[in-house]
Amino acid sequence: MNRTQIAAACAVLLLSAGMAFAQNSGGLTATNTLSLPAPLGIPQPGPTNDAPYAPQPILQGGVVLPLYPPGSPFLKMARVREAEQYNLSKAVPGRINSIVNIHNPSIEVHTVDGSLNTGAVVILAAGGGHKTLNVGTESADFVSYFFNYGINTVILRNRLRSDGYDAKIDAVNDAFQAIRLVRAHAKEWNIDPDRIGIMGFSAGAELSAPAAVFFEGFDKTNNLSGDPLAGVSSRPDFVGIVYPGPTPFARGATPPIPRNTPPAFIICGGAGDRGHAIWANEYFTAMLNASIPNVEMHIYGNGRHPGDTLSDGSRMTGGLTYRNGIPFGTWQDRYIDWFRDLGFMQKPGKETKAAADVKAFMAQK
Repeated sequence: MNRTQIAAACAVLLLSAGMAFAQNSGGLTATNTLSLPAPLGIPQPGPTNDAPYAPQPILQGGVVLPLYPPGSPFLKMARVREAEQYNLSKAVPGRINSIVNIHNPSIEVHTVDGSLNTGAVVILAAGGGHKTLNVGTESADFVSYFFNYGINTVILRNRLRSDGYDAKIDAVNDAFQAIRLVRAHAKEWNIDPDRIGIMGFSAGAELSAPAAVFFEGFDKTNNLSGDPLAGVSSRPDFVGIVYPGPTPFARGATPPIPRNTPPAFIICGGAGDRGHAIWANEYFTAMLNASIPNVEMHIYGNGRHPGDTLSDGSRMTGGLTYRNGIPFGTWQDRYIDWFRDLGFMQKPGKETKAAADVKAFMAQK
């Protein structure tokens, strides 16, 4: 039998099989189709039960730790058992866009392989107007980006105003506690305890900016013998302030600025995001007037705030997004330039330029 005869015989067999299937099943119709299997591995929050809620990792490989021990006075005992609620993307199965109902705040730790690890870690504080926590674009997307530069990441799940908390107290305390908790585990996670910082986006910058200024007060208040983190500093070694909400210097406020205030990287759109640009500039001006070293700001001429509706009806996205190729879409690369310049990407254990500059500034009379 030649190739042509073999092909013809196969076609007959396939046709016969198809006719037999149609006779046995009544054929395939619009209402009688083979169903596709359901997607697997969709992240699900943990259950509500009699124990404090156990936060679940939102990205593979994440190690989750609650910020406070069970029974902590920082927690609302009446609500600490409630499960978080995820808002999943409608277009990307399994992608968590945002989280609400956070009553047992936590950190999710993503470490870098030893050969690449710089020892530096960025704690990511997402925005969302204190109504929701936008952990997709403003946290999860940065894990792989920073990994490629040897930078460890921590996703902070802080409490929200929409869930009945005071953003200026509860959420800011969560940021300080996250810094202390990461520093306490530095050796275990191969993190340099002198390279721990926090980057906040929009409402999240209302956590990172106070963390740079008010750490001394937090440490004094939370230094009791019963506190498992007593004596562990909450001072960040650097801060990122990304299209910020009101900073401690908004509306003419003039809080004291510690001489060891950490370096800051500030970015925002300009006239297209005027209110947030003013808040960014207020922080920068206060640092400049105080001569705090290594504070860098980028105000982009073409840039809008995440969530703004554009002329074509689409909504501006934030975080690590390309933004149709405008310079504002590459701010994260400018951040890496600044980060490298300050020595945070050199070998772990070496004193950074940032730390040396702080020491030199504090020694001045």
